[in-house]
Amino acid sequence: MRHGSERAPASARDGAPEPAPGPDGARERAAVLLRGASKTYGKGHAAVHALREADLEVPEGELVVLLGPSGSGKTTLLNLIGGIEPPTAGQVVAGGRDISRLDEDGRTAYRRDTVGFVFQFFNLVPSLTALENVRLVAELTGRGDRERSAAALAAVGLAERGGRFPAQLSGGEQQRVAIARAIAKDPALLLCDEPTGALDLDTGRGVLRVLQDLNGEGRTVMVVTHNAAIASMAHRVVRMRSGRIVEVARNAAPAPAEEVTW
Repeated sequence: MRHGSERAPASARDGAPEPAPGPDGARERAAVLLRGASKTYGKGHAAVHALREADLEVPEGELVVLLGPSGSGKTTLLNLIGGIEPPTAGQVVAGGRDISRLDEDGRTAYRRDTVGFVFQFFNLVPSLTALENVRLVAELTGRGDRERSAAALAAVGLAERGGRFPAQLSGGEQQRVAIARAIAKDPALLLCDEPTGALDLDTGRGVLRVLQDLNGEGRTVMVVTHNAAIASMAHRVVRMRSGRIVEVARNAAPAPAEEVTW
């Protein structure tokens, strides 16, 4: 992992920089690469610099926590990686593809085919059952078979709850339905914005356990949070302040989700 002012050389494919060598000299495949990525809203004296020259490298298959107070740029960084909006300057690469060069239609296709999103608020359709909520998104991505949706619910421990409506589920169960909805299309990259922000400790641990298990299956998982305790379960912790990445640290031994406390 590199951050700061250093730059990686460009590769021939999609203009993406090559990943840095790992400890043994081999080059790890990066799930995400940012080089000088910035996001500014407005102009002149009214300009708001939400993200400033962010350099970040995330190898495939890691669980990464983006940590910082409100307004530090965490969600903006996640939005750029998720293709929700383009950077004002710099480069954002995901899965070897330079998504900072995509137009709006290209970003829509990227979000549909590559990324799963989980947010603090569950955004479930109240008139649909848990299984129907999962199938709705799966159908929009062209992967709407009942078996895949049911398997996603089973993966988050809700195989027997598919016929329940959101109002009949606890907050933790609703968040797990939201995670199932995100993984039903089998994304390589799972982006989570404050997934435990509306949950108590025990319920939050259950959700974190699901995310850790999904990461154990090989998915790259990135979690935005202001809760420093969650950092203990990450492979890498990216600390942000005032729109900048100020530290990137690696955990040699990530803690099990059950040991996280706040």
